Order: sequence, then structure tokens, then C-alpha cells
Amino acid sequence: MSASSAVPETGRPAADPPATAPPAAAPTAGPATAPPSSRLTGREAAVLLVLCGAIFLEGIDVAMLNVALPSIRADLGMDAGSLSWVVSAYVLGYGGFMLLGGRTADLLGRRRTFLFWLTVFVLCSGLGGLAGSPWVLILARFVTGLSAAFMTPAGLAIITTVFAEGPRRNRALLIYAGTAAAGFSLGLVAGGLLTAVGWRWVFFAPVLLAGGLLAAAVPLLPRDQAPARRPGERFDLAGAATATGAMLLLVQAVVRLGEPDAAGGPTLALLAAGLVLLAAFVAVERRSAAPLVRLGLLRSGPLLRANIGALLFAASFFAFQFVVTLYLQDLRGWSPLQTGLALLAVGVDSVLAPTLTPRLVERFGNVRVILGGFCLAVLSYALFLPVGPDWTYPMMFPTMLLTGLAFALAYGPLTIAATDGVAEEEQGLAGGLLNTAFQFGAALGLSAATTVSLAVGGASGTARADGLRAALLVPVVAVALGAAVTALGLRRDRVRVRS
Repeated sequence: MSASSAVPETGRPAADPPATAPPAAAPTAGPATAPPSSRLTGREAAVLLVLCGAIFLEGIDVAMLNVALPSIRADLGMDAGSLSWVVSAYVLGYGGFMLLGGRTADLLGRRRTFLFWLTVFVLCSGLGGLAGSPWVLILARFVTGLSAAFMTPAGLAIITTVFAEGPRRNRALLIYAGTAAAGFSLGLVAGGLLTAVGWRWVFFAPVLLAGGLLAAAVPLLPRDQAPARRPGERFDLAGAATATGAMLLLVQAVVRLGEPDAAGGPTLALLAAGLVLLAAFVAVERRSAAPLVRLGLLRSGPLLRANIGALLFAASFFAFQFVVTLYLQDLRGWSPLQTGLALLAVGVDSVLAPTLTPRLVERFGNVRVILGGFCLAVLSYALFLPVGPDWTYPMMFPTMLLTGLAFALAYGPLTIAATDGVAEEEQGLAGGLLNTAFQFGAALGLSAATTVSLAVGGASGTARADGLRAALLVPVVAVALGAAVTALGLRRDRVRVRS
């Protein structure tokens, strides 16, 4: 983090302003001594509303589809393998092109990138709703994920460049993160309601929302200019090809780990090919005059820890959501709507993230708040480990509530840590790195939970409950590792302060 941030890298809160200090917008005699204000102007609030709408759209799109999968399988006659590709195709497009999407926003313009790919998102969501065969639906989901890979880092970069580093940006990012989390939690309920009407509305509803966002975004989003290029400087095509290829292969390898019939040979081949392309990408970037990813950015300890923490936090949350959904629907026989309502308490983060979290960050510092979120998540998931077939909802409720609180404390501050102190011309790249970490974490958590569940309990039978209970260890271990990584950063900051 930079020294100008309102929350220092050390995790120590900045000194409280005097009670008599004038507001930031008031004129002062002599040098400006008023503390930076976190209040947003009307124009800034309108821009943030559009960008929050886009990330909310991305969240509900994923969550609603997860609830609708059984209905889609029955209507289109899909087997388990092709149904998994409805989810995997989106993850491949999203995770595979995220780095390229982030850098493209930096080089070609964030506003232009955001608007173009939001339009593609609208069209492909509509195509998914009209799909009459599995391959059309899978193709639509891949391109939808691809559009999100370009749209999401562009939107995050707009926030981090429109809002100056400090309390205003922190508040905007926390509101943005809370909206994203709300999309995941509220999308489960919306998915249950829409699936009851017809699963195609799971695709048509985002079209209506995205169309409204697109109409508002055109006049509201500030115009930006692509950075000037030196004579003869070209886009890093070799870096883009090797990075995208590596991400696609690695994501696919991780996704295959969770498939019950995945052969070891093909999965290992995908993993090896992805690692080879990743090594080639590093070699290309070291020699490139205008690299797609400046490797020096990855030497930042706080940024690296933030991305590792994001990966582990996403792995824990998506693994937990996956196991709980199977437990409630397959073992307990709950409907998709009942399942969504059971998980609704997790959505408390959408209220706490923009209200409570900014105060905690200002009081205790960013790193301490992240660590608190990870520790709460460890407790939350551990409380669910003894789950049995006769558990009532009041027995589940503490975990749901604590998970929402943990999300409110960790998700937004991780976003701040992953973009704080990064130069303006690399904000899109920083957003791409962060969202790549989230996507890899989600895929890894789902695959690990599926693998453990099948290994212990099998695909059916009475032992399946034992498999799901064993799979709950995945989120506990993942988030505990994230807490350890965050605590290491806090310890290093203390050593640096003492020296």
C-alpha cells in the first residue's frame, strides 16, 4: 500500500481527526489540513451505482444458475457430464481471460471495454434463455464468462481511478464488494423464485437488468484515454496468447479434478501443459518491451498476500455453498426456494460491508479486519462440521450469519489491499489478478469438495452423508490457511514498524 492511503500497510489505523476539523470540501486558511472525507458526490454515487449494478448482475447470474441446474437437466435431457459443462464453460471463459481482460482495459480504455462487454453479456444471457440444445447453452455460458472476464476488471479499474486513494476509494470499494456478495446470496433466492416460473427466466431476468445498466452507463461513466504508446510499441500478443492458454488449461485441469470419471492421465496432461505455458508466459514477459503483466508488480508483498488470501477465501466459500446446497436439496429434500431462503442470512454482508466495515477499517486497519474475517469464517464452517440428517434450521443459522459477517469483513478489504498503491495505468491489471485469484479459488474449492465427498461417500447411498460431512473440512482448511497468510503479513508489518 502507498503511504498516502488512509489505512497504512502496517494495519495500524490513522490518527483520529480533531473534533473541530472542517469537512474536506470547506475552504481553509493556508495549507489544507482537513482529513479526507469519505462522502461521495452525487455524480460519484451515480457512477458507483452503475458499476455496483454490473457486479451484482455477475453475482446473481452465477448463483441463479446453480439453483436452476436440476430443472435445466430435466428439460434439455442433459446427462451429468454435459450439465457440469454448463458451469465449467463459464468458469473457463471467466478465469481463462481475466488477465487479458484487465490489461485490455488499461490499454484500450476502461469505459470502452466495460460498455462493449456489458453489451455482449446482455446478448449471451438472452441466447442462454433461448437455447434449445445443450451445446447452445454451453456456448452461451462460455461467452458470458468471457464477457465477465473483460467487464469485471474494467469496472473495478474505473472505481480505483475515479475515486482518489484513501477513505473515498475505500468506501466505494467496500460498497462495491458488498454488492457483489449480495448478488451471490440474493441470487439463490431469486433463482428459486424464477425457476419455479421457468428456468429460462434465470437468463432473461439478467438481460432486463443489464439492459437498464447499459442505458445508464453510457451517459454516466467518465471518458478515459488509453495511455500513449511509444513509437513502434505493440500489444503483447505473445504474452496474451501464453497467459490465456495457461489460464484455460489450468482452470480446466482444476475443474476436472472434481469430476467423478476424470482420468488421472488427461488431468495431469492438462496441468502439465498449463504449467509449461505459464513458464513460457513468464519468459515472454521478461523480454517484452511492453509486457502484458509487469512481473515487478507481483513482487509486492501486500498485493501477493491479498491475492493468495482471495484465492483461499473464495475456495472456502464456494466449497461450503456447494456442500450445503447438496445437503439441503439431495439429502433433506428441500426445494431450490427453501435452499435459497436458508442461505439468505449470508446476505447480511450486503448491509454490513458498506456500513460497519469502513468504520472497522478506519479504526483497526485493513489487515486486522481481513484477519478477523478469516477467523470468523473458520469458526463459522467449524460449527457446521457435526451437521446431521435431523438438524433444524436454528442449528444451521449461526453458521449462515457468521459466514455473512466473515464475508463482510474479508471480501471488501481484500479488494482494497489488492489495488492499493498500484499505479493508475495498472489498475485494470490489478483487478484482473484479483478476480483471477477469486475464480481459481472458486474452481479449486468446488473441485476439492467434490473429490473429498466422492472419495469418502460415493455418488449415492447412505454413505453420501458421510462424504458431504467430510467435504466440509475443505472450507475449514482453506480459510485457516488464508488466516495464516494474513497473520504472516501482519507480523511482518509489526517487525517493519519496530525496526
